[in-house]
Amino acid sequence: MSRFWNQKTNAIEPYVAGEQPGEGQKVIKLNTNENPYPPSPNIGALLKTFDEERLRLYPDTSCTALREAFAEFYGVRPTQVFCGNGSDEVLAFAFRAFFESGPEAPPLLTPDISYSFYPVYAELFDIPLKKIPLRDDFSIAPEDYFSQEGGVAIANPNAPTGLALPVESIRRILDANPDRVVLIDEAYACFGGPSCIGLLSEYPNLLIIGTLSKSHSLAGLRLGFAIGSEELIEGIRRIRDSFNSYPVDTLAQKTAEAAVRDRAWHEENTRKIIATRERAREAFREMGFTLTDSKANFLFVKPEGIGAEELYTKLKNKGILVRYFGKPRIREYLRISVGTDEQMKTLIDAVRQFCGR
Repeated sequence: MSRFWNQKTNAIEPYVAGEQPGEGQKVIKLNTNENPYPPSPNIGALLKTFDEERLRLYPDTSCTALREAFAEFYGVRPTQVFCGNGSDEVLAFAFRAFFESGPEAPPLLTPDISYSFYPVYAELFDIPLKKIPLRDDFSIAPEDYFSQEGGVAIANPNAPTGLALPVESIRRILDANPDRVVLIDEAYACFGGPSCIGLLSEYPNLLIIGTLSKSHSLAGLRLGFAIGSEELIEGIRRIRDSFNSYPVDTLAQKTAEAAVRDRAWHEENTRKIIATRERAREAFREMGFTLTDSKANFLFVKPEGIGAEELYTKLKNKGILVRYFGKPRIREYLRISVGTDEQMKTLIDAVRQFCGR
């Protein structure tokens, strides 16, 4: 708290990211849902030949070549794509562009357990927020979002539960909110969750948010995107240009393009992560743990025979980082990112040791 801060700065509760190891600290990092495999080798080849003279000039404000790569990957038009510095920035622009602010505005609907940045942005932009409780099994009830309020924001698959709504449930939500933006955050969709890309031609109010952090091993690059109708994309662009008209730098654009165009590398890494997730899921079940049917690159587990916080601490002391939230309804659970087979074996062996199994 500071006498120099305004009321908003004093009052807001910022997002808290997963802990990062110190430089040189060797840990097995399974707490922030990064991809355990390296990015496309095409990126290394690009960096070796990149002309640093290009950095003297401002980047392409429209991310033309990158939007064309995304359009080809997802089967949409380039005019339906927006690129930004990570999906968090794209989400911030979308919240500012489409959801009304002020005490009299209709509330934005979002699950009570979901990505923690949604309430942060709502508070930052004075957007009324109505948190809809998940069912007892942590699933989303589509009918809870039929009330035509100020819009809808849902992560699908949801985080940190990993549960995914089928496309037809999203369609029902869209049908119930024809005059409101329905934002579907598909950060984890490629790991087994259904994508709503196929609904874009039917629903001009559908906005899909994505990221290369998980799917393409580029968390350190910070590249996110939105796909929607030209009307929605133009709205995001207007907000972006009111903050910074040069958000994605030249090197990031070229690097991301190289990654997106290497579909085979992406699909192979995704296949490996899904296979490892299922093997780890079975190992945890054999230990008596409770798990959701996660369709993301993480598992959401309730330990048996040891508390979640205690297990988190023991693993951390052993050099294995997982995520403990300590929030109502989920304080007995851990979110565990899917690593390589070797990393997951080390984790599971440690868990067995701590649980006496």
